[in-house]
Parts: sequence; structure tokens; C-alpha cells
Amino acid sequence: MSMDHFMEEVVVKRKNTVNRIVYALSWAVLVFSVFLAMMSFSGIMGQGGFNIYALVTTLVFGGTAVAIFLFHDRLLTEYEYTFTNGALDFAEVYNNRKRKSLGSLNVKTVDAFGKVNSGAFNRYLNMPGVKRMNWFLNREAELYFFFFSKDNSKKMIILEPSEELVGLIKLYIPHGVLQDH
Repeated sequence: MSMDHFMEEVVVKRKNTVNRIVYALSWAVLVFSVFLAMMSFSGIMGQGGFNIYALVTTLVFGGTAVAIFLFHDRLLTEYEYTFTNGALDFAEVYNNRKRKSLGSLNVKTVDAFGKVNSGAFNRYLNMPGVKRMNWFLNREAELYFFFFSKDNSKKMIILEPSEELVGLIKLYIPHGVLQDH
């Protein structure tokens, strides 16, 4: 009887203080922009008739508030890797509330897997037409790459798995795919 291999891990930014400060400031700017948009909205139809300046001010501050509201959660991004018997699923999580699936990869079908600091990484990266997907947060971490072809295009995923996850991946990749030189 074979054993199932399952592992899920979340990659968080280690030095996150600046992002948290900017996130808090984004809420303050959001509230302030809404306030200014509401104040200028009331002046659109002023005593002298239509006021174009008040309309432009309302649109600028209202647009700023909407843009901040839609995108400020991205300041607190995490990546989630889920490994199940050779299939690796990737997701991007924004502020522990919104989850965006990035895709799946069967590690049995990759052409190369290895550390980013290996010579093989640069060889694959410098191939013409390679689409690079950076699904990591900590540049100082031990980064790994997958190189594969899908839909007639060459792709590379760069991620920061734990050593335990790397061990599971090595169990499923084909012979000769590991690039450790």
C-alpha cells in the first residue's frame, strides 16, 4: 500500500514592518480621500451653477479612494503552496482574506528543477521567450525554480519552498531533472 504525500505551506514576508505601516497609512488616506470627495461633491452645483473644479476634485479624490480600497490588501501578500502526490498548487493570498489561484503543476512533467543559485538557473532563464513567474516574497531565502513547457511556451516558476517540501518534490520529479550544479 503506497503512502500519500501531502503538504501545505504558506510563505510570508519576514521583514513586513514597512508593508504594515504603508497598509495602515493606506486606510488613513482612504478615509481622507472619501471625506474630501464628499466635501467637493457638495460644491458641484454651487450658488453660481455648475462648478467644474468641484467635479474634477470629486473624481480625483473618489478615484483615489476606490483605487486604494481595491488594491491595499495586496500590500500584505502571502503565497500558498499545496503539494499532493506530485501535484503542486499555487495561490496568492491577500491580507488573509482574498485568495487567487495561480495554477497547478505536476512535477512529473517539468524539464528542470533546482536552486536559483545554480548555474542551470541562468541557462534556463536566458533562453529566448521564457515567461518568468516569481512566486516568492523573501529574496534572501533559498529559492528554487521549475522550468517547463506548456501550451507551446517555456515557463519558469521561482518559489521559496521549505526543505521538507523540496524533499517531497524530489520524490516525484523524473530522473535527470534535478539541476544541482
